[in-house]
Amino acid sequence: METVRTGPIEWAVAEHMQPGQTESGDHSLAMAIPGGALVGVVDGLGHGAEAADAAKTAVWSIERHAQEAIIPLIRDCHRSLFGSRGAVISVAAFNAADETMTWLGVGNVEGLLVRAQTTSPGRELLLLRGGVVGVHLPALAAAIVPIVRGDTLIFATDGVRSDFLHEVLPHRDPPHALANRVLARFGRAADDALVLVARYLGPPP
Repeated sequence: METVRTGPIEWAVAEHMQPGQTESGDHSLAMAIPGGALVGVVDGLGHGAEAADAAKTAVWSIERHAQEAIIPLIRDCHRSLFGSRGAVISVAAFNAADETMTWLGVGNVEGLLVRAQTTSPGRELLLLRGGVVGVHLPALAAAIVPIVRGDTLIFATDGVRSDFLHEVLPHRDPPHALANRVLARFGRAADDALVLVARYLGPPP
C-alpha cells in the first residue's frame, strides 16, 4: 500500500500471507483519535480462518474503544476475545498536544521507535509483556515516551525476523518504502507476516 496521512502521522503497511492459506491472521489498524492517532498490529494465534477471526475481533474492539486510554482498551479487547484463539497485540497512541507516544505490547509483536534526531537515543524497543489477549492477560504497564517530528515507529509480527530491530534502517524513507524493505529483507516466507510503519509529523499548525 502507499503511504497514508492520518492526523499527526503518516503510515503504511506491508504484508504477506502464509502459502496455502486463504486468510491471514495478521491485521493492523491506524485511525485518528482526538488530539492524535492510534495504530496497532494484531496477530491471531495460529493460522487460517480461526486466527483471522480472532484478529478481526481484536481490531474491531480496538477501533470501538479507541478513545480510551491504552490499558483499558486492551482489557476491553481481552474480554471481546474470550472464547477465541486469542491474539498478541501491540498498540501505540500518538498525542500531538504534548508530543508523546504511549505504547504497550502483549505477546510478540515487536515494536521499534527510530529517532529522527541523533542528539537523543537513536532507537527504543517496546517492552513486551508475555501473554495472549483473550486467554491470559498479564499485568499491564504502558510506557510514555516523548516524540518529535520524524520519529518513526515500526511494528512487526513474528513472521518478521527480529533481526530488523538491530539493523540500520533508512528511516527517512517514506513509510511504504520502509515497510516493504523490512518485509522483503526479514519476512519469513512460510508464515503470515505484517509490518506497519508510522511516522510522526508533528502537531498541526
